[in-house]
Amino acid sequence: MSGRFAYRKRWGAEIAPSGEASFRLWAPAVSALSLVCGGSGALAMTAAADGWFELSTDRVKPDDTYAFQLPDGQRVPDPAARAQAGDVHGPSVLVEPRDYAWRTASWRGRPWEEVVVYELHTGLFSERGDFAGIEARLDHLVETGVTAVEVMPVAQFGGGRGWGYDGVLLYAPHRAYGGPDGLKALVDAAHERGVMVLLDVVYNHFGPEGNYLHLYAEDFFNAARETPWGVAIAYERQPVRDFFIDNALYWLEEYRLDGLRFDAINEIQDPSGEHVLEAIAKAVRARFPDRHVHLTTEDDRNITRLHPRDPSGQPLLYTAEWNDDFHHAAHVAATGESDGYYIDYAVDTVAGLARGLAEGFIFQGEKSHFWGDAPRGEPSAAQPPTAFVNFIQNHDQTGNRAFGERLTSLAPARAVEVLTAILLLSPQIPLLFMGEEWGETCPFCFFTDFHGELADAVREGRRREFGRFPAFADPAARESIPDPNAEATFRGSLLDWSALDSPQGRARYRLVQRLLAIRRAEIVPRLRDIAGAAGRAETTGRGVIGVRWRLGDGSGLHLAANLGKTAAPRSVTPPGRVLFETEAGLAQASQLPPWSVAVMLEES
Repeated sequence: MSGRFAYRKRWGAEIAPSGEASFRLWAPAVSALSLVCGGSGALAMTAAADGWFELSTDRVKPDDTYAFQLPDGQRVPDPAARAQAGDVHGPSVLVEPRDYAWRTASWRGRPWEEVVVYELHTGLFSERGDFAGIEARLDHLVETGVTAVEVMPVAQFGGGRGWGYDGVLLYAPHRAYGGPDGLKALVDAAHERGVMVLLDVVYNHFGPEGNYLHLYAEDFFNAARETPWGVAIAYERQPVRDFFIDNALYWLEEYRLDGLRFDAINEIQDPSGEHVLEAIAKAVRARFPDRHVHLTTEDDRNITRLHPRDPSGQPLLYTAEWNDDFHHAAHVAATGESDGYYIDYAVDTVAGLARGLAEGFIFQGEKSHFWGDAPRGEPSAAQPPTAFVNFIQNHDQTGNRAFGERLTSLAPARAVEVLTAILLLSPQIPLLFMGEEWGETCPFCFFTDFHGELADAVREGRRREFGRFPAFADPAARESIPDPNAEATFRGSLLDWSALDSPQGRARYRLVQRLLAIRRAEIVPRLRDIAGAAGRAETTGRGVIGVRWRLGDGSGLHLAANLGKTAAPRSVTPPGRVLFETEAGLAQASQLPPWSVAVMLEES
């Protein structure tokens, strides 16, 4: 391997081996287009077929700035730029990706069954707030037992701080985080430690600040369709499809990422014969046949059709689905909350959680009260457990609360510990949210860096959202919700690493380490060939659940837990060697105390 990787995009700027740079922009709404080259003036671009404009020149060198100039004189950045000179409104930078020499060029990734995901936000994970800050803590993650870092979106968005889901330059790692070389250095350092890096990507909309596509390519959008963020993207148009297909391949090839998480795919509406999501997955599978590349989806519809397996059990399209059902049932069991979407999980909570552990989704076509009594979901029992990513905390479920409280602050410590054990010792792929390993209590709030009328609209819109909840029916109560644009909201969400050294922090951290060590030694080796219909659940109606999974080697994994507030009898005592129990002798006890769990392994 050369140790130098570049992906040739169909949009934007590329550098040929000769050193000449080529520029392509789809701009069907304008009659002429020019390239502005740093301080060298403007060069007329040539109109090509189907609304494309092209130019090759040796007047733009690596690290030079450039922009596209519209007929009215307005200059816009390259929507497929690899880097920006400043913010989203200014010129782009010509980047030579081969300038980065990879130390881990032969890395091929790790199998999916080995994955323990650790989701983090680059700006809040460390005091530095950049990719180097993550790199400095990689050894901590290795010691914890994490095998995959999942980074929230990094594509450049308006301002210097934000969740990342309002990106507008989808090929450019944000300058505030360290740009292209900073991200590559992080991935390289992670691979040196055997840690995968996954990236969250947002293909369902563009952010409200810095998106200029509508000025020269209004056909990039379809006004006949709407999303929660405005006019929908026209994925049925080939240049638009190419933009997103290339983006996925670009991150995986040029940055050597190990996978992508696709945000809210239920809002990716595509009337094409082949949905753009299928086209992306097929392109990825074809391009990287010799690497472990993992594609996960977030979709509140509870669908399985994007996650088929071949006869050997390998994913044909997407690898796994984020399982909100598991989170919601676990959250209701721990907190008793029933507002919003939690209302669907407030009845038969424990039975629902058992079903989710055994079969994947809880809602598999049943009516959802939150959805207006419409049916939600598809049968999922035939999926292998590893087709689901489970969690009890993540950025959405924490940050979309009015005050960003973590489960650690909302539920008794014992309940959180039992749910953590269930999460980490079940055959589904577990996800931890940054700081969860030591029981972080600082909030993770929603924050942005908008100004003027946009800042006002975001702040007031968020407060109106919570007006539906009884606790915020009073306008005065809504005023207490943190202003997303205030820097204090961002700073207050910064991880408190000192809490790791507190007695409570060390105790929780040792528990997580222990659980992940058990998972690594006893469960992961038996997951490789795990099949669909692997789980079977039972409940006693008094908070006690029992779940049994047939693992890939034929062995049986048994989980028995009491998620109630009082002791309760169990129906059967499962056989097997004890892997974990919250108290000595629990695995064989006929009564389970409140909030307790035991996990046993029955050898094949």
